[in-house]
Amino acid sequence: MRPLLLLIALTTALRLAFGHAIGLGVDESYMVSAGRTLSLGYFDHPPAAWWLSWASTHLFGTEAPLAARLPFILLFALTTWLIARIAHDLAGERAGFWAAVTLNLSPVFGVTGGSWVLPDGPLDCALAGAALCLTRALTARPPAAWAYWSGAGICAGLAIFSKYSAVLTIAGAFLFLVFTPSHRAWLRRPHPYAAAALALIVFAPVIAWNATHEWASFAFQGARAGGFRFRPWLTLTTLAGEAAFVLPWFWLPMILLGLRAAGIAVWPDRSLPPSWPGLAAAHPNAQAEGAPSAAAPNGTPRLLAFLAAPPIVLFALIAATSSQRVLFHWAAPGYLMLFPLLGCWTAANIHRPYVRRAIAATATLTLLAAAIVTAQIRLDLLGPFMPAKDPTAEGLDWTSLRDDLSSRGLLPPGVVVGVPNWRDAGKIARALGPGVETICLNEDCRNFGFASPAKNRAGATILILAVGSTIGPSLSGQFERIEPLAASAVVLRGRTVLPIAVASGIGLKHTSP
Repeated sequence: MRPLLLLIALTTALRLAFGHAIGLGVDESYMVSAGRTLSLGYFDHPPAAWWLSWASTHLFGTEAPLAARLPFILLFALTTWLIARIAHDLAGERAGFWAAVTLNLSPVFGVTGGSWVLPDGPLDCALAGAALCLTRALTARPPAAWAYWSGAGICAGLAIFSKYSAVLTIAGAFLFLVFTPSHRAWLRRPHPYAAAALALIVFAPVIAWNATHEWASFAFQGARAGGFRFRPWLTLTTLAGEAAFVLPWFWLPMILLGLRAAGIAVWPDRSLPPSWPGLAAAHPNAQAEGAPSAAAPNGTPRLLAFLAAPPIVLFALIAATSSQRVLFHWAAPGYLMLFPLLGCWTAANIHRPYVRRAIAATATLTLLAAAIVTAQIRLDLLGPFMPAKDPTAEGLDWTSLRDDLSSRGLLPPGVVVGVPNWRDAGKIARALGPGVETICLNEDCRNFGFASPAKNRAGATILILAVGSTIGPSLSGQFERIEPLAASAVVLRGRTVLPIAVASGIGLKHTSP
């Protein structure tokens, strides 16, 4: 276990450094600023990520990037350990180590899910915990069976408490029991139903909040798959985007291993036994390292394939049939379940030069990319080469905007700031701090509509801040009149990264959102 613990310690240290070096992104800033009011529910997602960022920023007394990100970085350290334990149970310690390595090198997990203030961090950790408990529950006897099934239920509840799409992965566990004769007997026992009841109890506060808020969160997320439009080519586009997020040279063997684990032999790889389950045999020293028998009778590979399939398959189908956009990271929980299989395959093939080179090159490119991003955010080395729409702005904390407005006396106590959309509202609200109320002047105001409803400020004078050089005409109908003020900007080392138009909106109308 020593190499695994060293890996977790090293990658956690790197994430802490990277998390301190760059500012919060758009979605992160939105979650921190729109989640300053603690609640049982929120418009976009269940409460887990919101509560974590709220608790950490209050504990440290600051909304600095590292303070907001710390719970998510620590959770990913736990996620790494859980995924490694699943692979260890399959094929020994080397399999667990390489599952952890590949997980940390995958951008959608090692970067975004591993450190950013997003629902994906607690979601991945809870799903990994549920998967580990399930793999052990399948062959456990009382009282251990009750303990593992209860753990699976609680973790499943925490997963849904993090992100609604967790129900897809959990549904895979039910499908596994239905379609696997050797484990179908569990459906005649109380354990799975007790686990489901525990999951429902954990999730109950979200149901209660939605019931008292016109089911707003459920309706919003449900509508994201609505609207029929048949575009079959988008299935391939979605899978290609997911492959890019996971890394193509990880994605392809993961998909093939998942199909093989489900009983579809599409990969005649002699480094693995021809009949699955049996991953333990891929590791020559598995028995010496404490792995289960080479026959792997618990069906873990097949279970992991069933857990992975629903989010991967369903979002690919939705992309082809829905008029709404499917984001590539939505299927990430499915790929998370395949990393133990990839770890087993990597352990069995690490002696091959192309495997070692792929791992080394990926690690090098990941560190190089992190160094370039950090250097740009801190030193603006690439400033002269940046396009008009400078992506540097997303990785900056817009504190220069706050400093400029304060020096001009535009942020007196009690001032209310209005921003035309929720994305910019998140960045601006966090830059101005919790002492300045920020409202979103748009029908699509997300959680700002609950945290700081614009209708509560009807008739007031609002300081309008809008990204760009002018105040858009869409705001003119929301006020009695608008008086332009001198513009401001987001500045990095003396260079204007993003212009900010400033105006005084007098008499906010009642028709505003």
